[in-house]
Amino acid sequence: MQDSIQNYMQQVGVQARQASRLLTSASTHLKNNALSAIYTALENNQAQILAANQIDMENGRQRQLDTALLDRLELTPARFKGMLHGLKDVIALVDPIGEITDLAYRPSGIQLGKMRVPLGVIGMIYESRPNVTLEAASLALKSGNAIILRGGSEALESNKAIATAIQHGLQISGLPEHAVQVIDTPDRAAVGHLITMAEYVDVIVPRGGKSLIERISNEARIPVIKHLDGNCHVFVEAQADLQKALPIALNSKTHRYGVCNAMETLLVDEAIAEEFLPSIAELYAEKQVELRGCPETQRILGVSVKTATEDDWYTEYLGPILAIKVVTGMDEAIEHINKYGSHHTDAIITENFSLAREFLARVDSSSVMINASTRFADGFEYGLGAEIGISTDKIHARGPVGLEGLTSQKWIVFGDGQIRQ
Repeated sequence: MQDSIQNYMQQVGVQARQASRLLTSASTHLKNNALSAIYTALENNQAQILAANQIDMENGRQRQLDTALLDRLELTPARFKGMLHGLKDVIALVDPIGEITDLAYRPSGIQLGKMRVPLGVIGMIYESRPNVTLEAASLALKSGNAIILRGGSEALESNKAIATAIQHGLQISGLPEHAVQVIDTPDRAAVGHLITMAEYVDVIVPRGGKSLIERISNEARIPVIKHLDGNCHVFVEAQADLQKALPIALNSKTHRYGVCNAMETLLVDEAIAEEFLPSIAELYAEKQVELRGCPETQRILGVSVKTATEDDWYTEYLGPILAIKVVTGMDEAIEHINKYGSHHTDAIITENFSLAREFLARVDSSSVMINASTRFADGFEYGLGAEIGISTDKIHARGPVGLEGLTSQKWIVFGDGQIRQ
């Protein structure tokens, strides 16, 4: 069995490498035509894709997957429409490939610059969300990359149905059908092969739970663009406008629970805690959010708040649970965020411009916000059209990774007969 998985993955790798060489020189017009053909194929096969998703949902319920995982797995008609809208946005984006920047003459007379180029072959390993299959494929194609997609076993039928539509669009547009390949086996050995096939794959993008990311990071022999957990914070500073703070704190937590940019810990300055906490706790109670707080939070809000443990400050709940801590000022808030956070997204609510600027400088996260919900940390909201993930790394990309994050640059030289003296 292991030999058959290895042979299968080798074949996938060979096909991806061949496709990537053709994609490198594909025109923007050809890539956009392929994406438009994929759009039509998806639209025509919506019923089949949603039916496949219902099979995954029923299997997930039988396997007793938790509520957050089922929420990420489900493809409703509205979410399917959102997928298509995201694809249209990618089609409309400026193609970064071939862009030449920083042209300058050197003393020798040569002209030196940089050209943006694809990474080559991307291997992506992800869980739950079948919409990621389309988002990743569309971004990879637009940026001239081939992609190998290995979704979670819980979304196998959904991903296969989406992949069928994608490959139909590729076939009728003239781009190689192996530019996008979805691994169709749930065997975990496939992941082990994918992350070690350095001759065929140029970068790995894992997107899922912390254990998955840690495994990939430890075992991969290929560069990894990591997306660790989203332990996001909102800090309500002493000079916050509470008419802004209440809806931001509510939206950051309850807009959707099972997403990486949802707030998991609320920090409140002690100067306004007595006024702010009862108001926000009432709103959370309406949404049935369980609160876990520090001793001061419990004193203000009473016995309805559970005691927060040290583990709670580190936890990405992905559900209707929130940790709350009262802090003595911005220094303590920033120290807490940098210690317990995952460097994903953190926000401050304040009317003090100087403190806001200081928060931007000192919080070491991929997205830092002033007076806005953490839910905005998203490729679509950032104008990227879609995202292949949100990187908490500092190299090679950081934050939502769109088209530019799937490219590199090479030096180019224009000469007219110059030789080095």
